[in-house]
Amino acid sequence: MHEIEPVKIFVVEDDPAYTKFLQYVLSLNPDFEVTIFNDGKSFLENLYQKPNIITLDYTLPDMAGEDVLKQIQNDDPSIPVIIISAQEKIGTAVKLLKSGAYDYIIKDEDTKDRLLNTINNARKNVSLTKQIDHLKQEISEKYEFDNSIKGNSTALKKVFSLFEKAVKTNISVSITGETGTGKELAAKAIHYNSKRKKKPFVAVNIAAIPKDLIESELFGYEKGAFTGATTRRIGKFEEAQEGTIFLDEIGEMDLNLQAKLLRVIQEKELSRIGGNEVIKLDFRLIVATHKDLGQEVKAGNFREDLYYRLLGLPIHLPPLRERDRDIILLAKFFLEQFAKENDLPMLSLSHDAQSKLLSYPFPGNVRELKSIMELAAVMANGEEINAEEISFNSVSKETNFLFEEMSLRDYTFKIIRHYLNKYDDNVLKVADKLDIGKSTIYRHLKEMEEDSNN
Repeated sequence: MHEIEPVKIFVVEDDPAYTKFLQYVLSLNPDFEVTIFNDGKSFLENLYQKPNIITLDYTLPDMAGEDVLKQIQNDDPSIPVIIISAQEKIGTAVKLLKSGAYDYIIKDEDTKDRLLNTINNARKNVSLTKQIDHLKQEISEKYEFDNSIKGNSTALKKVFSLFEKAVKTNISVSITGETGTGKELAAKAIHYNSKRKKKPFVAVNIAAIPKDLIESELFGYEKGAFTGATTRRIGKFEEAQEGTIFLDEIGEMDLNLQAKLLRVIQEKELSRIGGNEVIKLDFRLIVATHKDLGQEVKAGNFREDLYYRLLGLPIHLPPLRERDRDIILLAKFFLEQFAKENDLPMLSLSHDAQSKLLSYPFPGNVRELKSIMELAAVMANGEEINAEEISFNSVSKETNFLFEEMSLRDYTFKIIRHYLNKYDDNVLKVADKLDIGKSTIYRHLKEMEEDSNN
């Protein structure tokens, strides 16, 4: 049977009669382990024993109660300190509570009930705090670089070296990479390995929020700021206070809002919509995009001053097709993970299955590989996955045209058509991307049209 861990309570009280009273009251609960101190000095000398709760007399023979409280706060501010005093001055109570005291109890006929209730509440809070700290520790371990982003390829080792640099300072980080390469995972890994790891990590996907709501989502609003604002709303930047805010798909942000974002980043302060109060901010900024922001600046879609402010430490996540044998390492990891979660036997990959995976370009990157391996685990007939049990279901047929057998001329047509579709038939942009002349594109377009008419 699991034994309940005793609650270690230190009582600091110089009045012998009141000491006996407190000792009696606390002894009513067998879970309480009580230690008595008659002065501040002897108490502080034993503070290293880390009590769970402290009751502190405000007037001690050798030290002022507020000085003792200050030293407790410096040593370990998480320990609840309950001030017990004969003084009924409201100003004193307010001052001590602001200084970090958990509660202030007057010595009167209600002391016993009030003290026991306060200790029980403090006990629950201590337990909850320990659980939260344990969860935060688990999260930190989960997002250790080697645990969160798996791989041994040269391309990934370069990324890890940049992660190590990122966590040592408060520099802004800009993460680029194709969809599915794990940009949010990388941002979390940086946060949970930094000095801010015990503070919030707040992720915002700019592309997923309607344009007319992004401002209120990021910066918050006051009650009555607009129709429907029935209460005050704290924005994401305030939620990230002392922690990290991660703005995913930053390239999708409206130009008008970019100016306000720039000011918030520069000044480290904001005012909620409909409010005048200036709120000071302390945050670490990480942004991500699958777009080339430099090109977006040239195209007039992104502010140049904001671009340079966001750039900070650039980290590019390589696509899966450039990570060599990481594909197999990840495939095996996803199989193992899926098998554990679903009580399936451990599955291995045949040589043919591995060859098939290595020959595929993975347009959806790591996210796509995970889906493919989970489906293969379901379809497997034995403990080994064969090539025929791995199926690729890419959304875009054009992305996979390299699997088709065709002439170089047809490949060229496919490539040009792919880029024209991607850039809304902007011939200038496609010519720049492919490093060919406009006339070459027009010539191929004419040939494509002639072929389709024949």
